[in-house]
Amino acid sequence: MSPVSRGFRGRRGTSAGQESRLPPGQYVTEGFPVLSAGPTPHTPLQEWTFSITAGGQPKKSWTWPEFQALAAPTITADIHCVTRWSKLGTRWQGVSVDTLLDQAGYDAPYVMAFCDGGYTANLSIADVTGGQAWVAFGYAGEPLEPEHGGPARLLVPHLYFWKSAKWVRGLDLRQTDEPGFWETYGYNMYGDPWKEQRYAGD
Repeated sequence: MSPVSRGFRGRRGTSAGQESRLPPGQYVTEGFPVLSAGPTPHTPLQEWTFSITAGGQPKKSWTWPEFQALAAPTITADIHCVTRWSKLGTRWQGVSVDTLLDQAGYDAPYVMAFCDGGYTANLSIADVTGGQAWVAFGYAGEPLEPEHGGPARLLVPHLYFWKSAKWVRGLDLRQTDEPGFWETYGYNMYGDPWKEQRYAGD
């Protein structure tokens, strides 16, 4: 299944100051390309919840108002797409995954992010804790638009951006690492942009 891209406006030139922030094979874009594998979900906020589950069994859940009441810092991060564009200095607002897991309790080495539209993304606990991951609901001072994953998406900027799952609705705690949506189509199980882990075998 191929992603669909629209609204792409990029630049392939980089300044000297940007080069050290670009993983191998990437180029800077000033636009924000939209890539997705299907239609954009539109979940009414009154129906939206975020859940921590363990093996599919519920542990903790938040409604949209409850989620909005949690501490939500501003995060500035560079993001890197597997399709080779990078966007530097992006500004988000969101709740730390540490906060959510601490409230729910957890004892598992992996999580599977699950989302509206059936999308999933596998991650290790080590990659979503320690101030490395957030559930973001704001971008550039505005509510996150549905085409970019709103009302909320996962934000894991140190991995390729497909791991920052759009339209996220929860994290399922797992004892084993299992492939998510894109991993079943041959993407790398981990996705480190600095090691160019784009596809299985990289």
